[in-house]
Amino acid sequence: MSHATDSEFRRKRDAALRTQDELIAEHLAQSLRSGELQTAESFGKPFVEPEGYAETPLEFRLPFRILKNAGMPPPEVEMFHKRAALRAQVEAETDVQARQVLQQKLSELEQAIALRLEGMRVSGRI
Repeated sequence: MSHATDSEFRRKRDAALRTQDELIAEHLAQSLRSGELQTAESFGKPFVEPEGYAETPLEFRLPFRILKNAGMPPPEVEMFHKRAALRAQVEAETDVQARQVLQQKLSELEQAIALRLEGMRVSGRI
């Protein structure tokens, strides 16, 4: 693709995105004016993060969310859920030996997650 063609493509894409953003903003403004937004159960309340959201690397949050909403969550999402649960178990465990066993499981899971994510980065899957 030549530089001129690439620039033209980017200009058209940016214009289309601005138009789409403006349409979304107008729709939201109309919903606010009509009172439709206020009827939503979550209106005016803080966003509740899905389980494992904070543990998910930033660059994977949107793609994983899209796949999950499409009913096709990647296996890595389940791994993040397991990691969050293990972390909570480690924190709650009072027995030293049981805590060490849980910590070892957590460490192994974190290594597996790191390897999978690195593989995805290298392969360009995400």
